[in-house]
Amino acid sequence: MPAVNSQPRRARSGNQRDEAARLAVLHAADDLLVEHGFARLTIEAIARRAGVAKQTIYRWWPSKVEILLDTLIEDSEKRFAVPADKPSELRGYFRGYARFVTRDPAGKVLLALIAEAQHCPETAKSLHDRYLGPRRELERELLARGIETGEVSTALDLDAALDAVIGPIVYRALTGASVPRALVDALFDGLLKA
Repeated sequence: MPAVNSQPRRARSGNQRDEAARLAVLHAADDLLVEHGFARLTIEAIARRAGVAKQTIYRWWPSKVEILLDTLIEDSEKRFAVPADKPSELRGYFRGYARFVTRDPAGKVLLALIAEAQHCPETAKSLHDRYLGPRRELERELLARGIETGEVSTALDLDAALDAVIGPIVYRALTGASVPRALVDALFDGLLKA
């Protein structure tokens, strides 16, 4: 009878390779979008840059929009999370939002997806369902806590107040204009100041 190996079984390295490939695809998509824009971003170019086969990409994502959404979601969580239970950080959050959409590659992904959503209902739905909707819920909760604690006040409902502050920031970023800190502060003070 053969001896039984008492050593614990090593995990297969396939998961590590899969995670490395997944990250390579996300980084490649993000980089190529910034370099060439949404229209010129292709699955072929992403595969080439990431060093993976196109079939690998199609096995995990049905489209470049879904790749970009995964990139956006991961990067947003790491670099621009909605502050939990800290309504005192609302002004800083909106300043951070302006920096995110004007300077961060993930912010460029967000802008590209917003622009594409204007022409493609599937992109609009996916962007809303996977990113904008869940993030808006967190923003709404943060703003509501700010109202409860008296740190902010608004005559508008929560969604309208958020739109009134975020809308001009996104508009300026989409048109390539800068978003000065003074503008963000004026929007915050005019719409949300306690």
